[in-house]
Amino acid sequence: MERTSAGWPDLQQRRVLLAVCGGVAAYKAAEFCRLLVRCGAQVQVAMTAAAQHFVGSATFAALSGHAVATELFDPVQEAQIGHIRLADAAELLVVAPATADVLAKLALGLAGDVVTTAYLAFEGPVLLAPAMNVKMWGHPATQQAMQRLRERGHRVVGPESGELACGHVGAGRMSEPETLLDAVWHCLAPQSLAGRRVLVSAGPTREALDPVRYLTNRSSGKMGYALAAEAAARGAAVTLVSGPTALATPLGVRRLDVTSAAELAQAVLELAPQQDAVVMTAAVADFRPVNVATHKLGKEQLGEQPTLTLTRTVDVLAALGAARGAGGPLLIGFAAETGIDEARVLGKLAAKQCDLLVVNDVSRTDAGFDADDNRVVIYDAAGARQALPLLPKREVAGRVLERLVELLAARRSAVPADG
Repeated sequence: MERTSAGWPDLQQRRVLLAVCGGVAAYKAAEFCRLLVRCGAQVQVAMTAAAQHFVGSATFAALSGHAVATELFDPVQEAQIGHIRLADAAELLVVAPATADVLAKLALGLAGDVVTTAYLAFEGPVLLAPAMNVKMWGHPATQQAMQRLRERGHRVVGPESGELACGHVGAGRMSEPETLLDAVWHCLAPQSLAGRRVLVSAGPTREALDPVRYLTNRSSGKMGYALAAEAAARGAAVTLVSGPTALATPLGVRRLDVTSAAELAQAVLELAPQQDAVVMTAAVADFRPVNVATHKLGKEQLGEQPTLTLTRTVDVLAALGAARGAGGPLLIGFAAETGIDEARVLGKLAAKQCDLLVVNDVSRTDAGFDADDNRVVIYDAAGARQALPLLPKREVAGRVLERLVELLAARRSAVPADG
């Protein structure tokens, strides 16, 4: 199983109650359970009787490492687990797959099995992942139940559209386990950026030589996508300006696609004044061809030793630093270096006018370009440095955003009370 586009969220010791209902998508719930445990969560599973026709309780017991609650009136299970104890012990209740039958019962407050009774006893956030036939999903009764559940503040993920197990095509597929994993983190993450607007740039740019060739770099976009995902999970309204990547848009993120450095600069400089912070992780090409051919350049035109004339592209980070003014957004830059020269870094920090500059050595094989991990040094505007060990990019994103929260708090406290 591949990582999400943003990497794994950190769910160490977070307590999740996974309620599995009867549907073909129950097999996805097993993979989702495995991912939760892999991210460090403590998972307790409850299953309806119908769910056990699709996946056995022994599967979930093995994946979660805990006994599975299946019977409301079994004296042994009630003594060992107990539906009230299930609700009291959890931080988050996830119903996946959430069938039409169970959604209707939850909306009405019916409690006839271990899942529905645990729901009524649970007082924390609830995440619903509907899965059913497209006609069942579109039925007014189901939509009325969903409206009532949304009004209670429950988060709903999916259903997605596609070919269903019954052969019909349309909305009804349960969201993929990786998508649900990010949704869990949205429910549990500290809302330290709630109400804030954050712009993140990510990925490489491409500078055309002719209709089929271009200059680019090895950036995968993973670091920027991790930052966008983490900022959204922490409550920010996130706009992701992305160069060409193969990554999926993180949950809750608005994405704008660009190709060239000029397109990226236009988008970022236009959006920046409305942001509380701009995080520039994009690997912007420093040079572009002076002349761009309108047709493919053949070997006979290029010759044996072709010469390519280049010119500088706009320095987007420096332009942001120069244009933002005293009340502009906080600015976090990323710098990819082949070996970290302290004097060069400090010079770049001053020239770009960043509040933070995050530097990583892309000559290393275990971090940086194309890797899932990163090892960075964070410099503040005064030149003080914070070196982080090798960490998953999602965790690096969290550390960087913690510094951003500190800067936002400092800026707020510096504003006079009557200002």
